[in-house]
Amino acid sequence: MNIETLTALAVFAFVSSATPGPNNLMLMASGANFGFRRSIPHMLGISIGFMIMMFAVGAGLVQIFDRFPIIYDVLKIASVIYMLWLAWKIANAAAITKTAQAGAPMTFLQAAAFQWVNPKAWAMALTAITVYVGDAAMVWLAVAAFMFAFVNLPSVSIWTIAGQQMQRFLTNPRRLRAYNWTMAALLIASLYPVLGL
Repeated sequence: MNIETLTALAVFAFVSSATPGPNNLMLMASGANFGFRRSIPHMLGISIGFMIMMFAVGAGLVQIFDRFPIIYDVLKIASVIYMLWLAWKIANAAAITKTAQAGAPMTFLQAAAFQWVNPKAWAMALTAITVYVGDAAMVWLAVAAFMFAFVNLPSVSIWTIAGQQMQRFLTNPRRLRAYNWTMAALLIASLYPVLGL
């Protein structure tokens, strides 16, 4: 892997991390409902969880999926069910002043585990591995996975900050409800291009 490939990978990592998708939509909702500080474990879980997933997939897990294609179908079904449940949680999130009693942001482990059922994360990982890593040495796979985590954390932070900035606008329960339902609908809509539903 040369410097040109690394640069192209960094650009791909930034663009794919910064564009709308399930992770970013959930972080925006988390920032609006819980604030930036309480959403930090969620952000770290996404960045580190994706890095681990990408390395595991590139290290050979994808061969198991290729040998047993049914796993892809199971993964798609699990993704849809889990994302519908998350959309329901977002849509019914409590008002900002009641979050301490009514709910909590996603934890580090929950966010890391979510990467395994996140269709966009799978598309990003498989694209990065096939296009930029290929059959390069394992060390380059580790470099690519680390680069994604390095680029991803600032990208997802922007979405959380954007959500937090909306808190002033969302002090009205009606506006908060509309915002949460909009975020939930967008989360569900994000399944369409990836799964072809």
